Amino acid sequence: MPNVTLGKTGLIVNKNSFGALPIQRITKEEAAVILKKAYHNGVNFFDTAVGYSDSEEKIGYALSDVRDHIYIATKTPSKNAEDFWKDLEKSLSRLKTDHIDVYQFHNPPFCPKPGDGTGLYEAMLEAKKQGKIRFIGITNHRLPVAIEAVESGLYDTLQFPFSYLASEKDIDLVKLCKKHNVGFIAMKGMSGGIITNSAAAYAFMNQFDNVVPIWGIQRESELDEFLSYQDNPPAMDGEIVDLIEKDKKELSGNFCRGCAYCEPCPAGIQISLSARMMWMLRRAPSQNFTTPEWQEKMERIANCIHCNHCVRHCPYSLNTPALLAQNLKDYRAYIKEHNL
Repeated sequence: MPNVTLGKTGLIVNKNSFGALPIQRITKEEAAVILKKAYHNGVNFFDTAVGYSDSEEKIGYALSDVRDHIYIATKTPSKNAEDFWKDLEKSLSRLKTDHIDVYQFHNPPFCPKPGDGTGLYEAMLEAKKQGKIRFIGITNHRLPVAIEAVESGLYDTLQFPFSYLASEKDIDLVKLCKKHNVGFIAMKGMSGGIITNSAAAYAFMNQFDNVVPIWGIQRESELDEFLSYQDNPPAMDGEIVDLIEKDKKELSGNFCRGCAYCEPCPAGIQISLSARMMWMLRRAPSQNFTTPEWQEKMERIANCIHCNHCVRHCPYSLNTPALLAQNLKDYRAYIKEHNL
């Protein structure tokens, strides 16, 4: 069973680790079945966040009886020490535990450091002193912040988007983490649903011995796919290399990663899906996105007030209003072409 040492934490975790954001969309009992099955098949690292509605509660419900045999990572978006402590206590309660293995700052627009005036890093150190957390991590979508965090020596882990659509700069970041012995946790290994070949995604990740992908799991069938690769890992053969190169050419440039940091939209647009609808129609079951409900959602793009809230909050500096308009034009043509 493939394992990875998570940098200076020394935690030995399964290469198939569990991203628990999607389980907020299913019932507690459905989530418990999937989480328990993951654990009984060797998955021992579970990543969640205080902001993922009831994801933490579901992990606590399903796995509290095996707490000593798993590692839990969660996150706080807090901007000050007071909110930090509120989030930490909330997470501990929901997860039914007395400590968090890896506690992460959740996508801050800067790299928290001692003496920066926020009190955030000092709160991390105090929480560690009290035994409420074991290791300090940070998640980010901004490459400069990620690099600063790794080079600062202040962080045990970095969580960053990483998939076979990664740029050379992203791959350099993985190498930088290895150089500084910072554990690299790869979020969005399927690029938010844009990547549809899990074997190719796994084969790509398997090239990096310091990368821990947290696959976002919502269905038992998805879990089964990734578990099957533990004993029979797909190789980066010619077929998979060709597929990856084709996808990289098709998806290069400005495409929405679906991180949702631009939401909520004042005009009620569901940006994280609407801004990449042209790919969802062609890479996911299209019938999911052509219902009357989704047609109404896509037409909301026409009501964009151009407040640029999405532009200001996009960690990838996308021209989101233009991207939305492009997707609406494509969507209308698709609906007309298919008489929907």
